[in-house]
Amino acid sequence: MLEFLPRRLTVAMLAAGALGACSLTPELVRPEPPVAAVYPAESGGQAATSLGWREFFPDRRLQTLIAAALENNRDLRTAALRIEEARALYNIQSADLLPNLGVGASAAQSRTPAGLSPTGAAVIGRSYQVGLSLASFELDFFGRVRSLNQAALNQYLATDEARQAIQISLVAQVANAYLAERAFAEQLGLAQRTLDSRETAYKLANQRFEVGASSALDLRQNEVLVQSARVSLLTLARQRAQAENALTLLVGKPLTDLPPAQTLSAQNLVTDIPAGLPSDLIARRPDIRAAEQRLQSANANIGAARAAFFPRISLTAGVGTASTALSGLFDAGTFTWSFVPQLVLPIFDAGRNRANLDITQVRKDVAVADYEKTIQVAFREVADALVARGALDQQIAAQQAVQAAQAERLRLADLRFQNGIASSLEVLDAQRELFTAEQSLVQTRLLRLTNAIDLYRALGGGLNETVSLTSTNR
Repeated sequence: MLEFLPRRLTVAMLAAGALGACSLTPELVRPEPPVAAVYPAESGGQAATSLGWREFFPDRRLQTLIAAALENNRDLRTAALRIEEARALYNIQSADLLPNLGVGASAAQSRTPAGLSPTGAAVIGRSYQVGLSLASFELDFFGRVRSLNQAALNQYLATDEARQAIQISLVAQVANAYLAERAFAEQLGLAQRTLDSRETAYKLANQRFEVGASSALDLRQNEVLVQSARVSLLTLARQRAQAENALTLLVGKPLTDLPPAQTLSAQNLVTDIPAGLPSDLIARRPDIRAAEQRLQSANANIGAARAAFFPRISLTAGVGTASTALSGLFDAGTFTWSFVPQLVLPIFDAGRNRANLDITQVRKDVAVADYEKTIQVAFREVADALVARGALDQQIAAQQAVQAAQAERLRLADLRFQNGIASSLEVLDAQRELFTAEQSLVQTRLLRLTNAIDLYRALGGGLNETVSLTSTNR
């Protein structure tokens, strides 16, 4: 009998493993990308996924900010903890694939009163037991446990992909926030220089008014320009402070000990990035891969829900030794064993299993819609960035021409005014238009840089760091 029990257990386990190959999970067919086959524009260059963020952002100040954000940002830290949580949940679920063995020891003592004892005298009973037990282990004939394990694995992988997507987004957010702060700083400098110039002009206009060389209208026009420049200065100072606060939040620590900042015109971002084909985004973008993993998880849950309609067989077994005396616990003839198979066949559950299957199928449909929507959003982000790329280059050139023309207009208007040919109103209008053109040029440069960052992020760039910090310092 001692030889027969291990043989029976071995046969049962082998049978469970053989029959466990059965799975009721439906075959998953990846939906066709619901987007066009090509982008509206294309170019050549280095792929975004192989272009490290240090290589894409050569500004050392920006590199330092991004590195600090990747280390300190709370959203990214939370995403990393979510991965640990998903890994633990997967490990818990995968533990059900193997038997749970345990060693137990017990001691019991009881007293039977004389009135209930067959001998007519009180009896004190003692028992001691030590053994190895197999907890209730489900024989996964229809793949229910394996389907749940696969679903947990896909959720874990989706969480890891989501963390990568958050990292890419964080790199782009830090870069955009930094460039926005730089744009406000440049505009603030323009506003300060304009205010100083207009205050000087106002003093001259006031002196001319006092000696009767100009009218009160000219004086008030100069005063309006001074106050307008002061309003712009205060507005830009507030906006720059708020931009610094936003950047500090992204970085996760105070902005101290940073390398010198560069102007927007000195930012040499890599702009010649090829978009490839829309189908390439499935492999490039972590958010699309995460949506696909969630789809596979939902599909695996359908297999588990289908398996719930079939019998569930579990085994409980144990081997050990038992004795009424502690000293005789390991004597000959004290060996014990138990083998308890259990079969549960659902007959009537008030539609619970059917409703659970319906839920899993609906959740799969939701996952399909989410997967397709993620692809559509990714396609639009890339397409928008490509369309704007060439137009913004031309817009910067046109805005530079406007700024140069306005500067020349102001010079000529001032000469005409000095020679008594034109009124001061012509000079004031030229000053106002030049200030507007200078501010617009800064905004256009910011748009061009932001467009390059958006394209880099949309194509899956910002995850790798292919250039070391030491090499950028040389």
